[in-house]
Amino acid sequence: MKTKKLSYVPVLGQKQNFLGLPFPHCDLDKAKFAVVPVAFERTTSYIKGTVHGPSKLLAASHQLEFYDEELSEEIGFSHGIATIKPLKPTPRVESKEFLLKTSSVVRELAQRGKFVATVGGEHTITFAPVNAMKDVYPDLSILYIDAHADLRDSYEGTPWNHACALRRSIEACHSAGGRGVTALVGIRSMDVTEARYIQDNRTLALFDAHRCRRLATEINRIIEHLGEHVYISIDLDGLDPSVIPGVGTPQPGGLGWYDLLDLLKAVFDHRKVVGVDLMELAPLKGQVVSEFAAAKLLYRVFGYAARGRPLATK
Repeated sequence: MKTKKLSYVPVLGQKQNFLGLPFPHCDLDKAKFAVVPVAFERTTSYIKGTVHGPSKLLAASHQLEFYDEELSEEIGFSHGIATIKPLKPTPRVESKEFLLKTSSVVRELAQRGKFVATVGGEHTITFAPVNAMKDVYPDLSILYIDAHADLRDSYEGTPWNHACALRRSIEACHSAGGRGVTALVGIRSMDVTEARYIQDNRTLALFDAHRCRRLATEINRIIEHLGEHVYISIDLDGLDPSVIPGVGTPQPGGLGWYDLLDLLKAVFDHRKVVGVDLMELAPLKGQVVSEFAAAKLLYRVFGYAARGRPLATK
């Protein structure tokens, strides 16, 4: 993508940013990666607290080693990671309006050539980065890792609910002329309308948690279903609660840590990943395992992105 002059976007300094990176490694102009924390929670229907997910993840990231033991590299120093000042809705702003504003921030960062990671917050947020990317990549496909299908047309009186996140994202792809190709991975909870929606749409492929018990045998099929340009959305409840217990709507029987890493690495190796998000972190009082694991996952994703297939300049 062509470099575009970015309107002023405030970034966090060393004491608050991802990893506690010093200047110039956290400078937006020089960094390859950009973290967009989005403190948005309006429709979480079980465990509240995802609004605190971004700040807790950033704080936990300061306890990570800069050196990644799998990739044998200090990703933060080699490539740079800028952290945008957290986006928060005002009480009176409509959800759709806030999400569109968030989308514009992600779009500008992507047009600047940054690989953007959006951190939530409830899963409704995913619409924003997908909406930003679908204009640049009309063939955009989605890898959706979650315990839930999130394909309801409306839930609890609103279409902007975390249970509708994937439905709105697919519709965003359709609005740009795309097919909305999606691979749903780790799903183990849905209602009958969502099951029928999947059955009626051949562009959707379901790799539910039962199939993913042997995820290594499914990875090639997942990749084959996805198009060239892929957006990855990770609801942390896609992982098993033994890995990350602090989520908005936990479900037993999720993906293992290394299963997820193997899948992500393979997708970065074989497809052009245009962006990623981590959603639904709901930190638990008295323990930090969830936010620490989420921070480590995000850092590993940046490492895979640094070594993955480069995006064509547009």
